[in-house]
Amino acid sequence: MPAPHGRAHSVSMKRILTLGTAAVLTLGAVTASGSAEGDLAAHGWVGTWAASPAAAVANTPQGYPNYSIRNVVHTSAGGNQARVRLSNTFGTAPLTFGTAPLTFGHVTLAVAADGPRAASGTMRTLTFGGQSTVVVPPGAEVLSDPAWLRVPADADLLVTTYVPTPSGPVTYHPLAQQTSFFTRAGDFASEESGASFTEQTAVWHYVSEVDVRGPARGTVVTLGDSITDGAHSTPGANRRWPDRLSDRLHGRLGVLNAGISGNRLLLDGGAAGRNALARLADDVLASGDVRTLIVLEGINDVQQNPHQTDPAMIVSALRQIVAQAKARGIRVIGGTLTPFKGWKVYDPTLEKTRQAVNAFIRTSGSYDGVVDFDAALRDPADPLAMLPAYDSGDHLHPNDAGYQRMADAVPLTLL
Repeated sequence: MPAPHGRAHSVSMKRILTLGTAAVLTLGAVTASGSAEGDLAAHGWVGTWAASPAAAVANTPQGYPNYSIRNVVHTSAGGNQARVRLSNTFGTAPLTFGTAPLTFGHVTLAVAADGPRAASGTMRTLTFGGQSTVVVPPGAEVLSDPAWLRVPADADLLVTTYVPTPSGPVTYHPLAQQTSFFTRAGDFASEESGASFTEQTAVWHYVSEVDVRGPARGTVVTLGDSITDGAHSTPGANRRWPDRLSDRLHGRLGVLNAGISGNRLLLDGGAAGRNALARLADDVLASGDVRTLIVLEGINDVQQNPHQTDPAMIVSALRQIVAQAKARGIRVIGGTLTPFKGWKVYDPTLEKTRQAVNAFIRTSGSYDGVVDFDAALRDPADPLAMLPAYDSGDHLHPNDAGYQRMADAVPLTLL
């Protein structure tokens, strides 16, 4: 399984299949050793990690039958219970002889020790309506029953899926900036040692969110493109700006990353996912107990072909995101578009569009607050360009220091 190049499929709004949980909730909290646990006061469900489904892995008409895939994901908030959302957003109805709807035959969750190895005693088999197997129709997601597991904040988890049969195209998130693991040799979802997971992948497959119940009192979602997705940050180090924001919050709120590299407000983009408005309901509004949304979208509408040079079109989409989120009682924070002078397609016309969009974000009063990422990153000596100390080198994406600067620019009182 190489790091694949995905291709988007036209899908209707996905359905989230939330299956019964009452039987699980009567069990009482236990630690890995089985003792009662009460030191983490539990509030409602909050998101601790997410990756937006972006596309289907290219050339996977039969899926990954007999594969066990161990996704490594990083938490923001901790808790005593966890549940996992799995996605078949870009799956299609079976067309090939021998394929069937996506079936997860075995799914597990564990705290990571190192690499694919699980911390001793933390492996949990997830159920869906009390069953260990679940069928996911094309375009749908499933949400597991709660599992009792002490989930630390700022730690790695292992979400392992086993698919026993051919199933159609595989939904994935292309830019993980994290190494995960897999084996083609059968069901090793419960293997604690991880010894069978001898192959590596640089993307996340199937898993789209992990929620926890614990002391966190809500979720912050960051909706964006590659700058939110963490392009050019250090792989495996969790140095995207939403990760750094989570570090500042110390687990008081969950932080979910809904960035997709290449994503646009107005157009779909293959492996860059559906446009931000089309995916808003799935990637933001459906997440656990969202209290604040930070929006940083629009630079790709400006700089990608076809270029959108009419700022009114971008502003219209931003207004809709604000309206739909506020209608759900979510506080919305606008992030100004960051400098890109020196990027390969930069020109004065595109710059004029960026400036007009930023003027709207700063002055319209549409948002509940503004984070001026542009001001945080720009070079005082050349305000249309990114400060070299924050520039990854391509003049569009920040480096680790730039992502830290972005996180530091977010007033925590806005959240």
